[in-house]
Amino acid sequence: MTKVGLVMRKIQFTEAQGPRIFAERLKALGKELGVEIVFISPERHVSGYDWIQGYEHEKGDLVNYDIVLDQIYSQNIEHVIYTVSGFTYLKMFLKNSVLFPHSFPDPALTGYEMMKPFYQIVDKAIVQTEFLKREMARNFGVEDVSVIPIGFNEELAHQYYDPSQVVDNRILWIGRDEENRRPDLVIEYAKQNPDKEVYMVFGGERYRESMKKYDIPSNIKLQFALKQEEIFELMNSAKVYWSCSRFDTFAMPLTEALAMGKIVVKPEHPCYDHISAKYSFSGNEKNWFELVNMAAAVPIKASQENRDYAFEAFSSTVMKEGYRKFFAEWLRS
Repeated sequence: MTKVGLVMRKIQFTEAQGPRIFAERLKALGKELGVEIVFISPERHVSGYDWIQGYEHEKGDLVNYDIVLDQIYSQNIEHVIYTVSGFTYLKMFLKNSVLFPHSFPDPALTGYEMMKPFYQIVDKAIVQTEFLKREMARNFGVEDVSVIPIGFNEELAHQYYDPSQVVDNRILWIGRDEENRRPDLVIEYAKQNPDKEVYMVFGGERYRESMKKYDIPSNIKLQFALKQEEIFELMNSAKVYWSCSRFDTFAMPLTEALAMGKIVVKPEHPCYDHISAKYSFSGNEKNWFELVNMAAAVPIKASQENRDYAFEAFSSTVMKEGYRKFFAEWLRS
């Protein structure tokens, strides 16, 4: 079985959210395709929290190359997928290295200026959306780009789908306590709409402490580090799924929400153009609260149109076919 290294930060492997879920799905999918995905991450200069000086970001990655390369060489790995642009220099040591970005140097994201120099030397990438493929070409001249979504778990989307369990006033938001994700907006919405039951789900236990700085109204329910089964069960019960982030490379919970037939409210930024179904509504800070209330008032429990679109565009089957084609070509080199 051919080995492929997956290089991510230690914190990405430990949290119960996007990068970790992607890693596990890729590992399982690779096994079906005859590819062994080997998890690789630096063990030093790593913090349990974002945005601490010298940790977790591109500058910190540069001092971890020896650790990462030791792991790669010890397992005779010749092909590597890395998710953090700070590891771009792996191509100096391994010609078969490809970027799969969990972040992108967009002005909407804190620290984007630090990412930009690394993208100047990317020559091959896998991205999750056509928007990112266009941006890679337009901003960095990278033309060798494959588009493969992070496929949602189809078994869970079938197992937990039950429109009769939808609570009409339940709004669901999934994210992090970071400025880009705008948890402050969700809290303000809940304060202004006490008739709504608002669930805020955070990917890591570390946010349990950081959320204490907010004045949380009684109609907000906080959840931390839920398992995938718990996410789908909770999502099934919500009437509306709301994302108010400034930028996303893919927004996995949005695709899962579509798969569960949720009425979706999302940002109007073009990075969300792939979230395009009958009951998906785009807005901004000026009208989000009204859009969420309008979505909650839609006279259906769930949207079969949203669900059909998600299965067609973002399922694990679609992801598997994308990587089958990608590995067939890449692993020959």
